[in-house]
Amino acid sequence: MTSRLAAAVPALRSEATIGLIAPAGPAALDVEKAGQWMRARGYELRIFPGVYERDGYLAGSDDVRLRDLHAAFANPDIDAIFCLRGGYGTPRLLDRLDFDLLRANPKPFVGYSDITALHLAINRYAGFVTFHGPMLNADLLGDKQPPTESSLFNMLRGQVGAGSVLAHPVAYPLTTIEPGIACGRLLGGNLSMIAAMMGTSYEIDAEGIILFIEDVNEPIYRIDRLLTHLRLTGKLAQVAGVLVGDVAGVDSTALERLLKQTFEPLCIPVLSGWRSGHCDPNVTLPMGARVRLDAGEQRVVLEQDVVFNR
Repeated sequence: MTSRLAAAVPALRSEATIGLIAPAGPAALDVEKAGQWMRARGYELRIFPGVYERDGYLAGSDDVRLRDLHAAFANPDIDAIFCLRGGYGTPRLLDRLDFDLLRANPKPFVGYSDITALHLAINRYAGFVTFHGPMLNADLLGDKQPPTESSLFNMLRGQVGAGSVLAHPVAYPLTTIEPGIACGRLLGGNLSMIAAMMGTSYEIDAEGIILFIEDVNEPIYRIDRLLTHLRLTGKLAQVAGVLVGDVAGVDSTALERLLKQTFEPLCIPVLSGWRSGHCDPNVTLPMGARVRLDAGEQRVVLEQDVVFNR
């Protein structure tokens, strides 16, 4: 059963332990650098075995990646879970996820791109907030611009609560595609992954949501195809508003025209250019949390606490 309002998760406390898993693709990790980076911010890093493995385009076998994910949630010493990278692989795990285990052990879970599949599944069947935010290898250790790091840790520590305007870098102007105000759960992620989940038990529950979409390495005609697919499934007619993140590699004028064509008939607010996704900076968004989108004023306001103090 879908949770209509995702539950908050425990705040990231001082001197916490962060678990690192690789539920999707492999990547070389400078373990010493990663550990020093975390310790400099007051945290210990626990690296799960699959991070060191490689099985072609996957970071270890399905069994290894699933075992790491379950172990990270089950371990009471792990306070938050970060993903190493995206790529491909998370959809292969969905029908084997132990949602009872996840529901009994909610904690901050962070990632984007292919990790969208896990955001959708956890929101639908475990019912707690997850975080569309920077991953360790490319984003945090890659020294992406502010507020990549601060937006993540401020949210996980509870410094961004109900009533807060979500920070967006002023150096990157936003575009109002359609003005208006809408409230709803913020849900979505990578557009290609959202479309790929259609027809499965893990497809996006779009009723009354603020849909967030982003993508990378997709030409404009394929973005058109993906949006048309969602329109023809009836999902776009269900959403209350749309927040468009970074669509890397697509001409902004062409994208704005496509968004106008797609969403103008729906008469819903649409705000574009939000710096979340495959971009620098990469701002954290709370998936499943209730927000208010004001496309005319170009801001997103959090309407619920996403973490709580234990």
